[in-house]
Amino acid sequence: MKSTKGTKQTDKETVKADKETNYIRFDWAIKRLLRDKAGYGAVNGLLSCLFEKQIRITKVLESEGNQEEENSKFNRVDVLVEDENGEKIIIEIQNNYQVDYYHRMLFGVSKVVCDYIKQGDNYDKINKIYSVSIVYFELGQGNDYIYFSDMEFRGKHTGDILKLTSTQKERYKREKVGDIFPTYCLLRVENFDKVAKEPIDQWIYFLKTTEIPDEFDAQGLDAAREQLSIDQLTPEERKAYYRHLDQTRYEEGVIEHNRLEAERKGKIEGKAEGEKLKAIEIAKNLLKSNIPINIIKTSTGLTKEEIEKL
Repeated sequence: MKSTKGTKQTDKETVKADKETNYIRFDWAIKRLLRDKAGYGAVNGLLSCLFEKQIRITKVLESEGNQEEENSKFNRVDVLVEDENGEKIIIEIQNNYQVDYYHRMLFGVSKVVCDYIKQGDNYDKINKIYSVSIVYFELGQGNDYIYFSDMEFRGKHTGDILKLTSTQKERYKREKVGDIFPTYCLLRVENFDKVAKEPIDQWIYFLKTTEIPDEFDAQGLDAAREQLSIDQLTPEERKAYYRHLDQTRYEEGVIEHNRLEAERKGKIEGKAEGEKLKAIEIAKNLLKSNIPINIIKTSTGLTKEEIEKL
């Protein structure tokens, strides 16, 4: 009689895997989540875990992420939200390599500053801005997967940090100079090792794998389980989602092909350059021994003109 123990175990594991991977990717899901306030919970959870303070989105401002149609050039998401304190949060998800991405982050924040201050307003009307970038490519050199950048003014000679005066603290409701300037946060998803040690790690695990294990309990993940299931999609949404996946795979394939082609070309050029240098070195030695140019030409493959230049 054939044993069913192994089969049952396999079936159990398959069911668990299906359960864990039955969610839509966050780059597509965030548009769905931010259509109405019922979907804010998951995004609130991600941001609260990231900045280790409670964040509650009150409205979604106009941005590229509000568009229903896919960007046919390159898949990315760019949404702008506002929390209960009037602070602006840019959330950008970039799937493909962009060499000037740091400049793009700067531009995004600068644009929000300009767009949300009226002519004639005092400068203190500029609210705090957070820029959250979730990238799926190797950006910069570093070993961590979460990076923060805050503004500080450091003394050139004393090394001390410039602080706000008591009057400024009271007026602006800020403790540090850096609290006034934008805060940049960069999540390098591909650097995450899938070991969740703190709440934000559980979110990054989901961002990387599109899985939410049963034991994960970070803020907002329950809402994500409920709202991001593929089963919750309408037939039209499911078609749109699978088109998004196809487009993402296509773009990744194009980029990988170009990378491999450039690498192959570099190797060929490098090999040819190495052989040329070797031939030149041989020719120099033969010239020192007074070997005729025609023999050197035959031995090295260099032209008569190249040899005469040596």
